[in-house]
Order: sequence, then structure tokens, then C-alpha cells
Amino acid sequence: MGITSISSREFNHDVSTAKRTALSGLVFITDRGHTAHVLLSVEGIPKNYRQESIVDLIALPEVAEIEFESPRLDKEL
Repeated sequence: MGITSISSREFNHDVSTAKRTALSGLVFITDRGHTAHVLLSVEGIPKNYRQESIVDLIALPEVAEIEFESPRLDKEL
């Protein structure tokens, strides 16, 4: 898996090349010299993380057992 870095300007001017490059590895997109985004094809995601629907991705079933109690809001919204 290769890693490529392109600027936001290059990405905006040639999205199709960035997408083709992402088929063979990660594409880091920089904004003013700092990494801002990562482009990855679906094929690059390990199969055990792929889900059949966006609902499954949002649900995050592996963290369902974490206990969390949110603090009460003292102010009115």
C-alpha cells in the first residue's frame, strides 16, 4: 500500500486522479502544508470493518458495552 500526498488545490483540479491513486494506497490531502484529509478507497478498508449499511457504521456495536453517564446541563437551552 503506497502513500501519496497532494495539495487541496491539486485535489480540486483533478479529483479523478486522486481517486485512482487511492485505489493503490492512502492519499493525504494537505491544506497550506498541513495534512487535512485522507482519501481511501473502500477496497483499502479491512474487510472486518466493512458494513452493509451506513446505520451499521454509525451504530458502532463494538462500543455498546461502554458505560457513560453524561453530566446534567445546568442551563436552559
